[in-house]
Amino acid sequence: MVDDRREQGDGDPQGRGAPPPEEASYTSLLGLPVSSDLNRIGAQLQALARAQGTLQELLQAVVDITSELELPAVLRRIVRTAMDLVGARYGAMGVLDDEGRFLAEFIPLGLTARELADLEGVELPRGRGLLGHLIHHPEPLRIQDIARHPESAGFPPGHPPMRTLLGVAIGVRGRVYGNLYLSERGDGQPFDRHDEGVIRALAGTAGVAIENARLYQQVRRSAEQFQRLLLPRLPDLAPFAAGAAYRPASAPAAVGGDWYDAMLLPNGACAAVIGDVVGHDLRAAADMSQIRNMLRALSYDWRTPPSTSLTRLDRILHALDEAPVATALLARLEPFEGAWQLHWSSAGHPPPLLLLPDGRVRFLDTRPGLPLGVAAELPRPDHCLVVPVDSTVILYTDGLVETPGELLDRGLDALAAAASRFAGRPPGELCRHLAEHHPSDGHDDMAVLALRTPPLTGYART
Repeated sequence: MVDDRREQGDGDPQGRGAPPPEEASYTSLLGLPVSSDLNRIGAQLQALARAQGTLQELLQAVVDITSELELPAVLRRIVRTAMDLVGARYGAMGVLDDEGRFLAEFIPLGLTARELADLEGVELPRGRGLLGHLIHHPEPLRIQDIARHPESAGFPPGHPPMRTLLGVAIGVRGRVYGNLYLSERGDGQPFDRHDEGVIRALAGTAGVAIENARLYQQVRRSAEQFQRLLLPRLPDLAPFAAGAAYRPASAPAAVGGDWYDAMLLPNGACAAVIGDVVGHDLRAAADMSQIRNMLRALSYDWRTPPSTSLTRLDRILHALDEAPVATALLARLEPFEGAWQLHWSSAGHPPPLLLLPDGRVRFLDTRPGLPLGVAAELPRPDHCLVVPVDSTVILYTDGLVETPGELLDRGLDALAAAASRFAGRPPGELCRHLAEHHPSDGHDDMAVLALRTPPLTGYART
């Protein structure tokens, strides 16, 4: 019986007391450490969720970074995005010098006001120690304990304690532009391979964004230089004191259609003009140059009223294949019965601002004519006003005072207040102050011109 039982058992493919076939897989699973399997599956799901979440954040980071065009904003956005992606408390961007040997610029983020105060007077890093290691060896650097690394140079007095470091080089056109440094994950853990991979992916996007910003800066500088070459240098207008200022728009198209001009006339008067061609491109700048030159020639005849000069200009523009639309204001300061007479006409342009010798200001708000390029056949009004010696006439474009969505009066009031505040300054300095303290949002280019009336000594009565 024993042998029979043994033989039956040996002949049983399931073994003695084996469960039915349908329970075989369940038995196999019970033969493994179930908790280990569940932990492994849970860890994989967590890693997958983390990777998916990071991918979404990385894609959004690409959109955010590449939307910036100003280089300082791009660099700060890169650092902030890197900190957010890996949960770092501190981050910094080190920009290399032209030779690629040291840090020419260091942009730290994450420091509290107290930490910044503690570092006041401390020289920014130049790229020694571990920072230098990444400069000379531009492979990703992950360190769990900075103090224990053989190349660690320590921290300057007042520097917040930092233990961990993740450094990644950022390349532009095959050359290392700078390095991205991160320290202290929010959860207290050292940076891992996942963090390194995310920041390396970000660094690739960062290089493209930096190159775009650099190209934008280069184009903008060239455009601004082109614009300034088109603008005249004010000639010697003695005995009048004069000044002018021009600022390009903050928008990507830095080229605009604003211009100014001034010249002495044969009768001792001084003609001044300011204008604004519609548009913000090279065509607007070219039209501006053409209009300015034509109006200069038309303004030289001091016997012709300003309105007539503008009407003649308008007719010439309408004879062109594509007549540009522009606003302009032509003014003359002429000696008149022991004072000065301001004679002007406006083609849809903002009114002149008169700054009196005692510091009072007033806008010469009169009915303007239509802009140039609209209806050349309609008449244009002329305006005259007697102004005392040592008065300043300020002409400006709307970019100096206009902010979209806000009332123009607010910008005009702010301009008048600024002019009164700087009333005692020479015209050139006055114009620079007005351009620097403009009330507009800077979306448009701006020009400002100021003429100050001299004593009437030597002028014949007209």
